[in-house]
Amino acid sequence: MLDHGAAPPVVDTTTPKTSALGALVRRKPVERLVDEGGQGEGGSLRRSLSMWQLTMISIGATLGTGIFVVLGDAVPKAGPAVTIAFVIAGLTALFSALSYAELAGSIPVAGSSYSYAYATMGELVAWVCGWCLVLEYGVSVAAVAVGWGEYLNELLDGTIGVTIPDVLSSAPGEGGVINLPGLIVVMLAMVFLLGGARESAVVNTIMVAVKIVTLVIFCAIGFMGFKSGNYKDFMPLGMTGVGAASATLFFSYIGFDAASTAGEEAKNPKRDLPRAIMLSLLIVTVLYVLVAAVAVGAWRWKAFEGSEATLAAIMNDVTGQTFWGTMLAAGAVISIASVVLTVLYGQTRVLFAMSRDGLVPKVFGKVSGKTGTPRINTVIVSLFCGVLASVIPLGKLVDATSIGTLFAFALVNVAVIVLRRTRPDMPRTFKVALGPVFPILGFAFCIYNMVSLDAITWVVFGCWMAAGLVFYFLYGMRRSRLATAPALAEAPAEK
Repeated sequence: MLDHGAAPPVVDTTTPKTSALGALVRRKPVERLVDEGGQGEGGSLRRSLSMWQLTMISIGATLGTGIFVVLGDAVPKAGPAVTIAFVIAGLTALFSALSYAELAGSIPVAGSSYSYAYATMGELVAWVCGWCLVLEYGVSVAAVAVGWGEYLNELLDGTIGVTIPDVLSSAPGEGGVINLPGLIVVMLAMVFLLGGARESAVVNTIMVAVKIVTLVIFCAIGFMGFKSGNYKDFMPLGMTGVGAASATLFFSYIGFDAASTAGEEAKNPKRDLPRAIMLSLLIVTVLYVLVAAVAVGAWRWKAFEGSEATLAAIMNDVTGQTFWGTMLAAGAVISIASVVLTVLYGQTRVLFAMSRDGLVPKVFGKVSGKTGTPRINTVIVSLFCGVLASVIPLGKLVDATSIGTLFAFALVNVAVIVLRRTRPDMPRTFKVALGPVFPILGFAFCIYNMVSLDAITWVVFGCWMAAGLVFYFLYGMRRSRLATAPALAEAPAEK
């Protein structure tokens, strides 16, 4: 897996110590990242995932709360023009997906964009990126789990006529004390992940099949209630509303990069990772466009305000029966659970890679010899995400997830350009077309969507980043493996 054709990395063998500034920009050579793939404390990850399973992981991590729940939050912002908002969010995801595909084929490791940044822009930027991924994956697990609880109540109401009371199904501040369903679904996902990556992938594939069938049925039935008049007031709040909706809907595309976190458990990562990323984004985008177009055609845009379990409610209205809405709720319960499973998987693998590099405690890198999974890591992350899901409202979680993801995606686009310059001869199984044009567009779209988010989201993001930097300078910077073995670091490229 080594690149024998490229020049060997320049290493610093003259000094045992690295200056403070040098520590911030020290890079981990690509070859070393790849050679260490799968290695953990006490064991190694197992290569057991095929291209199809990787694709299902990405679809499983993407297709869920974003379309089943967040659509109801986005339509009041953009009106029928929510379809344009989906296109803008989709373009942002597309350009970033192209960059992810190139880097995943070149650096097929578990750390995703964190590892890509480490190889191209240095340790500080890698830490910032990894910290954003913790926000993306960890908080999105909680957000998805909250959305799962809404459809669980819809299913219970349609089948046995009871629902979980608000005090046990809503976060504090929204009429409840604890969101118990959100906590339960995270714990169930934890149990599956502890069994092993291959076993979890099989369960996820079944769940993904259910969610795709569910959305196709919604489109077929929802089209029966389609009214062209619902599109007349197409953009009631102008492009400002479309931009705000696009930033919110970007949450719907989060997860396509989940396959890149499985780089050390894929059978043929250099070939399969780029294919899985692009194929999953294509399937998800087609479904989103169809579902959004049908939903807005079936309901006036103002009716989406304050709605929960939106798609199920539309099906009930169109058919005049509760059966179809109940069936969709059942599909959504299974569908959204798969997102919790796959995104939780991605979070544990990112922390696994950061632990191996010494930037977070070693406990996150310990691998069970029996299952080939980071079991303690999985338990810790699951408990953290479960607590978030049980006490934080959905809307706050969605926007916090989006801004962390957008920042990480922006860095991935930059990483493609940097790696093209510093390692132009490195073999690439997938290459973004038009040189730096697409990565630059991907970066620009990410920044546009970040700017569209509200001020409180930026405040939360700023506090999160400040906390991360404090942790890095007090812990990670000194305990980094490149700090204890500076000869392993790659020197910054000469200009």
